Amino acid sequence: MKTPIALLFCALPVAAGAQAPRQVTLPEGCTAEMTVQTASCTVSHHFTCEGDPEGWRRRVDLDLEGVSYFGAIDGETQWVESVYPRANRAERLGPDPADPASFSELVETGADSFDFTTLSDEVGETRYVGFDSLTGETVTIDGVELDRTEYEVRAISPDGEEMWRSAGYEFIDRARRIFLSGESEVTGPEGSFSSDDRPVEFIFPDEPGFLSSHPKHGCGATMSKAPASPAKETAHDQL
Repeated sequence: MKTPIALLFCALPVAAGAQAPRQVTLPEGCTAEMTVQTASCTVSHHFTCEGDPEGWRRRVDLDLEGVSYFGAIDGETQWVESVYPRANRAERLGPDPADPASFSELVETGADSFDFTTLSDEVGETRYVGFDSLTGETVTIDGVELDRTEYEVRAISPDGEEMWRSAGYEFIDRARRIFLSGESEVTGPEGSFSSDDRPVEFIFPDEPGFLSSHPKHGCGATMSKAPASPAKETAHDQL
C-alpha cells in the first residue's frame, strides 16, 4: 500500500484528450464506491483499499485547483489520518483516545461525545473535544436517504488554548457508515467563517460523472473559506 502522500499524487486527474472529460485515477488495489458533488465547488470520491484494515474508508476532495484534501476513517469514523497538501500538513490519530468517536454509539443512542488527539510532524499535537447528535430528521438527497446531525467541536493546543471551534449540522449515511458535511460556522483567531458543504449529487459506478475531477456546484459563488481543519466525516468528512 502506498503512503498517503503518494496516494494524493495518484489521485490527480489525468487528461485523456482535449475534449475528453477528466477522471481521478486511484492507486492499484483501491476501489471507488461513490462520487459526491457538493454545494461548495468540491467533488469528493469515497473509496476503499485492499491493504487497509477492515472498516477503513478513504476520501479525496478536489476543487477547481485540484486535490485539496485526503483522509481515512475507520469503521467507527475515527479520523485515522488527514492530509492537507496545500498547507503541507498531515495529521494522524493519536494513541489511546480519552473518548473515542463512535458511529455505533451515535446510531444506537442518538448522541456521541469525543475527546481525542491527533499528531502532526508539522504542527504537533492537537486535541479535539466535541459531540455529534441525531436530530431525528431524515432527508433524501438525490435518492440517498440520510440522517441529519448536529455537532460541536473545539480544537485545543498542547498548552490548553482553544485554536478554533466549529458548530453546525451534518448528515450520516447509515449504510456506508460515513458522515457528510452540511452547513457550519468556524470561529478562530481571524474571526468567523461560514460554509455550505452539503451534498447535491450522489454518483455511483457506471453513472455519468463518476470519478469526475470537475466540481459542478457553487463554483461561481463568492464563498468565505474557513481555515483548513480536519474533515469531520467530512469536520468527520475528517474523512
